[in-house]
Amino acid sequence: MTTMAQQTPPAATTAATGAPATVAVGSETRRHELAAFLRSRRERITPEQVGLPRGARRRTPGLRREEVAHLSAVGVTWYTWLEQSRDIHVSVQVLDALARTLLLDPSERAHLFQLAGATDPTPASSCTGVTDAVRELLDQLDPLPACVQNSRYDILAYNRTYAHLLCDLDAVPAEDRNCMVLIHTHPQWRESVVHLDESMRLMAAKLRASMAGHLTEPAWKMLVKRLQTESPEFRENWERYEVVVGRSKVKEFRNPHVGLLTVTHTDLWLNPEHGARMVTYAPQNAQTRERLERLYAYARSAAARPPSH
Repeated sequence: MTTMAQQTPPAATTAATGAPATVAVGSETRRHELAAFLRSRRERITPEQVGLPRGARRRTPGLRREEVAHLSAVGVTWYTWLEQSRDIHVSVQVLDALARTLLLDPSERAHLFQLAGATDPTPASSCTGVTDAVRELLDQLDPLPACVQNSRYDILAYNRTYAHLLCDLDAVPAEDRNCMVLIHTHPQWRESVVHLDESMRLMAAKLRASMAGHLTEPAWKMLVKRLQTESPEFRENWERYEVVVGRSKVKEFRNPHVGLLTVTHTDLWLNPEHGARMVTYAPQNAQTRERLERLYAYARSAAARPPSH
């Protein structure tokens, strides 16, 4: 298996994916803090939480080091060095994988990246470029679904109707609010897309076209690595090396609350230089318009309900 970090001597350890974007963990104090934090998070997770059998002879509280390494696709020796406070380099891809394996919440994830001296490239850490005026426009577009995305398909902001168009987006962790991730891994999102196979192939081609200007950026490589790991459909489509530029298109969604929706997808560019765009869905017919109004009413009532405990 190709791992994200090779088991080479500490002085020779390079980027986890062979890419140049790595960070040195830094001072001895910071390395010890990072090691202690990783051990504490590893020991609190039961095997059942990550889909592993407990086994009769388990003595280690929580997960074993080799289990964390396997689930994160890194070398066992390399991960052991990390918990031993060795002076090695860590890529943001590896930190992301460890955060997911160890089920870190947003605060813990931020702490991990801070201890490693790295910048978290996911939209959970920073949603730049969405001004108050843009958010006001999103709200004014209701009941038409609308969101703001960047060229990597991160969903940076959205209105009430869009929040319930394909799934309950508010319930999705911020770091997973990415259309590529959702269409390849989220069951309800996938069920809502009528032409799923065609959409996945088209989106992979559009992502490849967009990535040409971002080949060395860690966030882009991390997204592709995650999709290749979690989705056989993406792996197949990615290997086609197809490229497609963005275009408006009629789309059909199967919404669980109001039924079939037929809409026109339009990109309104906010910052073409950085790929920021407002994505809007206009109804194709009177029936869809009426159903979008009902979906907006549902979304407003859902937002007004107190959270369940």
